[in-house]
Amino acid sequence: QVQLVESGGRLVQAGGSLRLSCAASGGTFRIYDMGWFRQAPGKEREFVAAITWNSGITTYTDSLKGRFTISRDTDKNTLYLQMNSLKTEDTAVYYCAARSPPLRSWSDDQTRWGQGTQVTVSS
Repeated sequence: QVQLVESGGRLVQAGGSLRLSCAASGGTFRIYDMGWFRQAPGKEREFVAAITWNSGITTYTDSLKGRFTISRDTDKNTLYLQMNSLKTEDTAVYYCAARSPPLRSWSDDQTRWGQGTQVTVSS
């Protein structure tokens, strides 16, 4: 099965930039798409962005307004999230996730999740 490990989260000032990484291993050839989700304190986990592994087709939450960019390096089996113009409301634990066929909802218990990486944006 796929294992996912996020990294790159840290404290950053509002207006700054940060790049998160998610290293995948253990059966990455089965991955159809990967995504980033985030969970702020006291809030439910929400979708941020996703990308198909082979074709690189991306999907974003509209509210990000171009500030975030998802990408992947298939040779390195790594997913990235470039975050620019960070706002305090971006503070959250960021998780990466992977899905393999047969595709189901991201919330399905077959979706693989990383442990999360903390992003804290200060004013």
